[in-house]
Amino acid sequence: MSGTPYETVRAGRRTVRIDRPGKVLFPADGLTKADVAAYYKTVAPRMLPQLRGRPLMLERHPDGIDGPGFMQKDTPDHVPDWVRRAELPKEGGTVTYTICDDTATLVYLAGQACVTLHRFLSRADRADHPDRLVFDLDPPDTAFEPVRDAARQVHGLLDELELPSTVMTTGSRGLHVLVALDGKAAVDDVRAFARDAAGLLAARHPRTLTAEPRKAARHGRLYLDVQRNAYAQTSVAPYALRSLAGAPVAAPLTWDDVDDPEVTARRWTLADADALAAANPWRDAPRPRSLGPARRRLDALLRER
Repeated sequence: MSGTPYETVRAGRRTVRIDRPGKVLFPADGLTKADVAAYYKTVAPRMLPQLRGRPLMLERHPDGIDGPGFMQKDTPDHVPDWVRRAELPKEGGTVTYTICDDTATLVYLAGQACVTLHRFLSRADRADHPDRLVFDLDPPDTAFEPVRDAARQVHGLLDELELPSTVMTTGSRGLHVLVALDGKAAVDDVRAFARDAAGLLAARHPRTLTAEPRKAARHGRLYLDVQRNAYAQTSVAPYALRSLAGAPVAAPLTWDDVDDPEVTARRWTLADADALAAANPWRDAPRPRSLGPARRRLDALLRER
């Protein structure tokens, strides 16, 4: 394989060329570019519904994860015409983001040494109206039990606010708790809601939780990070690989999984591709909800403090 200059992969109606398929991207595990492409092709039926229509930030590692990587926003000119793009405003100009709507694009990105896909919480046609809200549970160290506890607490508050939620591993250190929204609330309103909800939780659990962005002010508490809810910020995509030894995966969970002592942030890896493709923890994912009623309930709780 290492001496093969390229290979082709059939993905849907397209044949995708992968140059240097034997290039090792995960040195500690001997995993190659071809292995990464095969993983993404396998999980595509589960992953694509989480990506379609969403601008992406691409984490690329041409020299492997031990070498210098970079985050790519703008889509280079050499990308094939059939890869969908979306031009969105930024301060002082625009960015042309890549969008992954099909398996061929997913495989092509793997061939470009894109290890991790980070997605917008909105769709390109309504980039300033998110249809996802995320709480990133960022622990102060490698212990996972505080992450479980925080996830249960976020889940409990969201239930009080009548906002059903889903949960996933990050493939790194923590968990993400997500809420599906109807996309009617503007991004600033969504971010303000997430910030106020995190502040209420931190006030309820001051010894273990904090909404303080400054590390020096956290004092060993788990950080309820809501910064990803801002315009043009991204969050790791479900089923994305992480650029860490072992090739861990950001994997969807059921809420019962959070209580499983075997579940950690890196429980699933590239080696679990078939199992990840077969399972569907989000099969009964809640329908999108309006933020307005939850905002009023949250305001009432804040007044009671």
